[in-house]
Amino acid sequence: MNMLQKICLIFTVIGALNWGLIGLLDINLVTALFGNDSMVTNATYLLIGLCGLVNIWLIFTNFNKHDEK
Repeated sequence: MNMLQKICLIFTVIGALNWGLIGLLDINLVTALFGNDSMVTNATYLLIGLCGLVNIWLIFTNFNKHDEK
């Protein structure tokens, strides 16, 4: 697992934990830390979303590598 994959995995887990807090306790940690509709909040959501897309891509590329063996 290279560094990009590890970073994307960390951000995806942070996003998942934030959604868990929203569902369980109705607490949005990102907006609590950075404010509602701030540029940092939007950038955080964008970064987590892009990392999720990278993780989706990694899933399919890893499946293809296992199929070739």
